[in-house]
Amino acid sequence: YTTISYIVHHSSHPFSNRRMSFGSNSPSPAVEVSSLSGSSTPINAVGDGVDKNDEEECTRKRKRTAQTSTTTQASSSSHLSSEYCHEVGKQDCEAEKLEKMTSACKTILKCIGEDPSREGLLSTPERWAKALLFMTSGYSLTPEKVLNGAIFAEDSHKEIVVVKDIDIHSMCEHHMVPFTGRIHVGYIPNGKIIGLSKIARIAEVFARRLQVQERLTRQIADAMEEAVQPLGVGVVIECSHLCMVMRGVQKVGATTVTSCVRGCFEANQKTRAEFFNIINGRSR
Repeated sequence: YTTISYIVHHSSHPFSNRRMSFGSNSPSPAVEVSSLSGSSTPINAVGDGVDKNDEEECTRKRKRTAQTSTTTQASSSSHLSSEYCHEVGKQDCEAEKLEKMTSACKTILKCIGEDPSREGLLSTPERWAKALLFMTSGYSLTPEKVLNGAIFAEDSHKEIVVVKDIDIHSMCEHHMVPFTGRIHVGYIPNGKIIGLSKIARIAEVFARRLQVQERLTRQIADAMEEAVQPLGVGVVIECSHLCMVMRGVQKVGATTVTSCVRGCFEANQKTRAEFFNIINGRSR
């Protein structure tokens, strides 16, 4: 700090012969002059002309600054700690789910007459649990996540865009056995287009869940409408359901076809017919 002291020589006028010194090393105390009287009062040389109220105010400001800095650091530390705890909690949750499912699978094996401790089945419960978590991984995904911003402005194309023969694998929610097949998706852009691979990813989001084919078809169409607000959208799914093949009526060759059309695909018969001709391999 720069020390400022006022040295006053006594005279008839309280303000006469006044000079200012900076960083004075004089051992004698400075003299404070009152503007109202000729009296003078010694003050500590350490304070050298600094008003006590000003000093207290500076102290208060330093304390406030220190408190603000401490609060900011604590907030930042808390935020990082929260993120770390979230990741750790997520891992713990996954481990707990895996443990519970593995235990449940061992119980199922015993119930069907198997021995979970025999060599061929020692790792089966854990493998089954991991496989089931993968086959239902769509519950942790949303169309927004998989799109990842892959929506682009494009006004020049007003014709049908079709991505067909997308392989899907889902699980029937009634028997928890697979159904597999193909999805065909078509839409007419209305100023925006979507990355082609994202259409397949949207289909995966909903297929990797316990499903019925009818709902799966509608969900994909809804997601496409929400993503790009097209003039029209059409979705067709063709699948073979193992709940009809491996059990029940056991009809190996049966295929289920579902469709969902929106916008001009629904309102305009020619547009709808064009879409179905494209996915069926016939010329336009």
